[in-house]
Amino acid sequence: MIEKILNWSIDNRALVVLLALLLSVWGIQSARTIPLDAVPDLSDVQVIIKTSFPGQAPQIIEDQVTYPLASAMLSVPGATNVRGYSFFGDSYVYVIFKDGTDQYWARSRVLEYINQVRDKLPPGANAQLGPDASGVGWIYQYALVDRKGNHDLAQLRSIQDWFLKYELQTVPGVSEVATVGGMVKQYQVVLDINRMRASELSLPVIKKMIIDANQEVSGSVIEMGEAEYMIRGKGYIQSIEDLRRIAYLHRKEAGAALLLQDFADVRMGPQMRRGIADLNGEGEVTGGIVVMRAGENALLTIEKVKQRLEELKQGLPDGVEIVETYDRSTLITNAVNTLKDRLLEEFLLVAIVCAIFLFHFRSSLVIVLSLPVGILVAFAIMKMQGINANIMSLGGIAIAIGAMVDAAIVMIENVHKQLELHGNAAIDDGSYDKGAEKSNRIEVMKQAMLEVGPPLFFSLLIITLSFLPVFTLEAQEGRLFAPLAFTKTFAMAAAAGLSITLVPALIMYLVKGKIRSENESALNRGLIKAYLPLIGTVLDKPRVTLVLTLLLVLSAGWPLLQSGSEFMPELDEGDLLYMPTTLPGISVGKARQLLQKTDRLIKTVPEVKTVFGKVGRAETATDPAPLTMIETTIQLKPREQWRDGVNMKDIIAELDAKVQFPGVTNAWLMPISARIDMLATGIKTPIGIKIAGTDLNEIQKIGERVEQ
Repeated sequence: MIEKILNWSIDNRALVVLLALLLSVWGIQSARTIPLDAVPDLSDVQVIIKTSFPGQAPQIIEDQVTYPLASAMLSVPGATNVRGYSFFGDSYVYVIFKDGTDQYWARSRVLEYINQVRDKLPPGANAQLGPDASGVGWIYQYALVDRKGNHDLAQLRSIQDWFLKYELQTVPGVSEVATVGGMVKQYQVVLDINRMRASELSLPVIKKMIIDANQEVSGSVIEMGEAEYMIRGKGYIQSIEDLRRIAYLHRKEAGAALLLQDFADVRMGPQMRRGIADLNGEGEVTGGIVVMRAGENALLTIEKVKQRLEELKQGLPDGVEIVETYDRSTLITNAVNTLKDRLLEEFLLVAIVCAIFLFHFRSSLVIVLSLPVGILVAFAIMKMQGINANIMSLGGIAIAIGAMVDAAIVMIENVHKQLELHGNAAIDDGSYDKGAEKSNRIEVMKQAMLEVGPPLFFSLLIITLSFLPVFTLEAQEGRLFAPLAFTKTFAMAAAAGLSITLVPALIMYLVKGKIRSENESALNRGLIKAYLPLIGTVLDKPRVTLVLTLLLVLSAGWPLLQSGSEFMPELDEGDLLYMPTTLPGISVGKARQLLQKTDRLIKTVPEVKTVFGKVGRAETATDPAPLTMIETTIQLKPREQWRDGVNMKDIIAELDAKVQFPGVTNAWLMPISARIDMLATGIKTPIGIKIAGTDLNEIQKIGERVEQ
């Protein structure tokens, strides 16, 4: 079978080359459009339920909202874990599903169970699903500032909520645009208890007064003068004065109407906040967080978001600026470009080595032309399978390159050797005018390729199957290493197919002219001279060789036992995430003060470009952060602008020395890995200790002892 394919490829080499060109075009198109990201998405399939219950304490939220929802979600098909968090005014329930579950199927099932338990929730508790995003969905962040001072925080928040947010949500690939910081304007009615008591008014009565006065009604239509007019009663509150003049219509005593302003102070003020944003320690700002839909192309989505923001800048009021505070596209392009450079270097090195050892430039072109085709075929299959291009998937191709060229090298070398053995005297200068000489040369080359073709094909298949055990990995380790195993398998399978199709065809076209003997190369002669005595000694003393090999293997045991272990090496993402934890019960005012102080100190480090601090949570289900947690995204300048000899560890050490406050525990993390850890485990640091029990006081005591 393999011999027939080889013979067919040699006899129809023009058609084989044409098919290879078509495969290359397919691969190039796939490589251009394949989704790009920095790292594989290691987060679990999850659905987030966010329930707002304004003004309620965490214990009430836990008893009346979180517990009923979490209990109902335990019976959702495919759910492996359910985690609930209760905060002031908000409940978050995370439903984690087993690997391979379709996200939208999971969302529909969770929605069904929410509908079943909705009647058990208290009035005013509104449960809704979070965005269809993953743990690495935060791809872009920005801040709205007004350096001229023409707009306050409430106005900046309105620009974000009613202009930028809705425009950016139309960008393909964007699941949600979350707002953080700023002030939400609201009408505030501050009641006077004494005047209420004098008028025999209660809080429910006043609440109903305001609701009834803030309505519009329709009165059908009326026909006048051969035209009809819609009848509508306008009743929406448009100003503070409208609110103040709401009348109490059920007053028993005679006299003037009792208005809301008679027993309440009506004013405009900010809504109670559970999140604050700061930029560079210079003061509060309003920020936006672009959350990408799961499975989308991160790089393409960020580029479209940037383009849309450039268009929207024209519509911003005078003095308002959009400041970029986090951009993952820099990490993606740097990571992918680094791997591309390494692949190109490896590719050129293989070609140069082949040219040096074979001493025949056109023979090295066989590798130069066949290797990219195998890589492009791997990209095409990646695109079909929905695998993103990231450091792991591209790393699989980098690993495979060394083995991919083996078949071509061995086949070319055997062709050279057979031509050398059959004598170069019968070979002319490449014109091949004499039919007999040409036929003899073709037959020698064909027999040389048939001799090694089948073994090479099966050897590449064996290497292809060597990564099959990786596919048995599950959970995070499976999601981390599966892209590498897939791409290596695709590349090796493509190389195996090309070794009996394209490579023989290219050899017939390119291996022409006089073939030099390997002894004509001084490098080959030197290596053979050094190799022969060594191999002779090894073969003469096999027992000694095996004993030395065994001792060498055993000697690796001690350093292996002394070395530590880690799930994956820490990726230098180019930016930092400062996530300290403050003491419980911190007020909004104190949290804002602490946030600005830490941001101001961080900005003093020369390598820092921008500091975007957030305390509390953003308006999104993907951010269940309490006021005790600060998240500061630190954008660093390009490496060329760093001080001489300074690396990431030095910057972290300097920042940690500068930012020291009593009661604040520092944590310096990488943005992507930190969010994956938080969503996967519920904690933000690499190590966490869970203390469970029935007595909260005893749990508190144990926690304090663990802290010490």
